[in-house]
Amino acid sequence: MSQKQHCVRFAAAIIFPCLCAAPAIAQNFPAKVVRYLVNDSAGSGGDIVGRVVAAGLADQFGQQVIVDNRPGAGGRIGAEIVAKGAADGYTLLHMSSNLTANESLYKNNPYDLMNDFAPITQIALAPFVVIVHPSLPVKSMADLTALARAKPDAINYASAGTGSRSFVDTAIYAGMVKVKMVHVPFKGGGEALTSVLSGETPLMFAPVATALPYIRSNRVRAIAVTTANRLPLLAELPTIAESEVKGYASAHWFGLLMAAKTPKDIVTTVHRATVAALGKPDIIKRINDLGCIPVGNTPEEFGAFLKADVKVLADVFKANGVTAN
Repeated sequence: MSQKQHCVRFAAAIIFPCLCAAPAIAQNFPAKVVRYLVNDSAGSGGDIVGRVVAAGLADQFGQQVIVDNRPGAGGRIGAEIVAKGAADGYTLLHMSSNLTANESLYKNNPYDLMNDFAPITQIALAPFVVIVHPSLPVKSMADLTALARAKPDAINYASAGTGSRSFVDTAIYAGMVKVKMVHVPFKGGGEALTSVLSGETPLMFAPVATALPYIRSNRVRAIAVTTANRLPLLAELPTIAESEVKGYASAHWFGLLMAAKTPKDIVTTVHRATVAALGKPDIIKRINDLGCIPVGNTPEEFGAFLKADVKVLADVFKANGVTAN
């Protein structure tokens, strides 16, 4: 079986059950242009994934779906627009795990994440990979743990900033194996990755999509992936769970929300259309090529996931002394 076929079957296995359970699409929606609000800047990973999904929705709806980028404030600007906008289904929010982090990072969010939105589906997982500079003498997670235990606070790790997923994933690992490392936060993922490439900071839990070229060119060494299962793009790498820490599974992710009071039949219509789009082989391939894995779960499953992720992140931030602004 080719890698492409493997990716398609892997994603289809996740998505197919959702399709079977979806009710019929409402006949009168959408009757006009749908606004697909992305709370990331144009050209970012979240934006690119969002545009793939928006195009798929346009095909499903037979109606134009326009992407509207509203970055800033950790995604809260875009979230507020949708939370306080019309609950008619014509404005969708393409969001990321930043919003669940914001529940702990900010005291006065202009919306209530758990009550002001109707969950539609988790769109995709954006896996991370553990990379080290070649100068760090580790070739596995077991090596990393052993070195960190032997030399507490001797290993520096880079992140895209306090509260970022790269910070969160590393902190979860460090807490589970009870090691102490020094956090070096940067202003973004690009700067953090550059520090690893130069050897300034020898360790990072980095997005697969951005780290992959440097892994392939041997500028960094990849030792594990953060997801529960191995990734088709890096099938040779073990997961952290199978190589060192049982039960470890974490990833950045993207999801779709609408205003909380949107009629149930419209929520169902949008969910069915989104899951159908995510099941198309061309969309699966495009998302896989971005280093992501399509999901397409139910609104109930996504709502439960949001609640659980808020708690996980709150616990991580508390354990690491990260306080709300």
